[in-house]
Amino acid sequence: MSLQALNERVKTDLKYLAFGGPNWVRPLQHEEGHVYDVAVIGGGQSGLGIAFGLLRERVSNILVIDENPQGLEGPWETYARMATLRTPKHLTSIDLGIPSLTFRSWWEAQYGLQGWEAIDKIPRGDWMDYLRWYREVLYLPVVNETKLKLIEPMNQRIHRLHLEGAGAPSETVLARKVVLATGIQGGGEWHVPPLIADRLPNTLYAHTSQMIDFKPLKGRKVAILGGGASAFDNANYALTQGVAEAHVFVRRRELPRINPIRQMESSGMIERYAALSDAEKYEAMAYFFKHNQPPTNDTFTRASAWPGFRLHLGAPWLDVEAVEEGAVVTTPQGKYLFDFLISSTGLLTDPALRPELKLVESHIARWADVYQAPEELANPLLDAHPYLSPGFAFTSRDEEGERQLHGLFSFNYSALISCGLSASALSGMRFAIPKLVSAIADQLFLDDREHILGSFLAYDEPEFVGDWPRTEAGDIQ
Repeated sequence: MSLQALNERVKTDLKYLAFGGPNWVRPLQHEEGHVYDVAVIGGGQSGLGIAFGLLRERVSNILVIDENPQGLEGPWETYARMATLRTPKHLTSIDLGIPSLTFRSWWEAQYGLQGWEAIDKIPRGDWMDYLRWYREVLYLPVVNETKLKLIEPMNQRIHRLHLEGAGAPSETVLARKVVLATGIQGGGEWHVPPLIADRLPNTLYAHTSQMIDFKPLKGRKVAILGGGASAFDNANYALTQGVAEAHVFVRRRELPRINPIRQMESSGMIERYAALSDAEKYEAMAYFFKHNQPPTNDTFTRASAWPGFRLHLGAPWLDVEAVEEGAVVTTPQGKYLFDFLISSTGLLTDPALRPELKLVESHIARWADVYQAPEELANPLLDAHPYLSPGFAFTSRDEEGERQLHGLFSFNYSALISCGLSASALSGMRFAIPKLVSAIADQLFLDDREHILGSFLAYDEPEFVGDWPRTEAGDIQ
C-alpha cells in the first residue's frame, strides 16, 4: 500500500462512520463578531487529536492555534533530543480507534509489514512526520504562528482570547470553550534551580526544553544536571554533535530503575484512573513522582557507549560559579570545570505561573484546597496542581470563579494528578481525549438546554404520511 492508497482508505473509513455530519451546536451571536464553539490552544499531538474528536462529535465551529511555524508543533523537532519515542510502538493514541489513522498504518503504507516488524520504537522524526500527515489527511483547522496572550472571561459564558503572532486571525477572538492543549510546560514553567539561574549568565547554561546550539560546544565539556530520561537523551545527543565530554550528575546514589508507566499501561490504571478516590489518586501520583522516569535501556546504552560519557552518582550540585574559562560545579566528590551546563530538572506546575490565566488563576482550585494529604505523602509539587473535573475542566475555589472558569479546560501536564496519564503521555491519549471531548460537548449542550428542550417539546413535524384508517367497505376501522 502507498500513502495515497492509505489516504483513500481513511476517507472511506470515515465515510462509513458518517464522519462530518451537520454541526448540532446552536450558533451564538455577539456584537464583536464570530463566536467559536471551541478554541483549542496548541496544535501538537493533543490539539490535533482533540480537534478530530470534536469533529467526530459534530462540533465543527472550532479553531486550533499554535505558536510555532507549521510542521514544528510540539517538541519533536525543536527541543526533543531522544532518538526514539519512549512509548512502546504498538500503543495507539490520537487515531481514536480508527485503524487507518494509526501510526502503524502510516508506517506500513511506506515500509510494509516487514518494516514495521524491524523497528523497536518509533523514531522521533518519523513521529513528527506522522503528525503532519494526520493533520493534512483530516483537514484539521490549525492556524500557526499564533500565540495566546490572555484569556478574558466575558458575559454570556464567552471568553475573549487575546492573540499575537504573524498568523493570528485578529488581535482577539471569541470562544465559548477554551482547551489548553499546551503540552508538558503548559501547566506551569520549566524549572532551572536558582543555584544555576541566579549565579550564571544565560550564555553558560540552558534548560533541556530550550533550543541549544551545540556547534560552538564541539570538542568541549558539558555537564547535565538530572537523572531522568531527558538527561541521558541530551547527553547522547550532545556527543553525537561532537561534544568531547558529557557528564551526567545525579543526586541519587542509584539511577531510577522502575518506570510506573509500564505497569499503568496494562493494569487499567490509565483508563480507569478517574474512578479512584482523591486519596487514592494522591497516593498513586506521590509514588509516580518518587520514581521519576528512568532512561530507556537503549538510550542509556547509546549514551554510555561514547568514550566521552561520564556518570556521577550521589553527586548533587552544591555550588556553581562562573569563571573566565566557563563554569565550576562543586559536588561532594569535588570541583569540575565545564564549558556549558544543561539543566534537566523538569518543571513546576501551578496555574499562577501561566500568563494567559492571569485574570482567573486566583479562582482556580488546587489540590491543596480540596485534599489534605497524610504527612508522610504530602508533596507541595502535587498540591500546586489544579483540581480538575473528570472532564478536565477547571474547578473554582469560590462562587465568583465558577462563572469565570466555566468553559475552560486544561489538557496538559497539569491534569496529571486529577486525571492521570492523559495529556502527559501518549499511552493515555486514546482514553483521555474522548473523555475531554464528551465533557466539552455535554457542557455546550447543557448551556443551551433551555433552547434545545424548548425546540424539542415544540417539535410537531409529521414523519408518517400514510392515510390509514380507510372508510372503504371491508377495511378495518
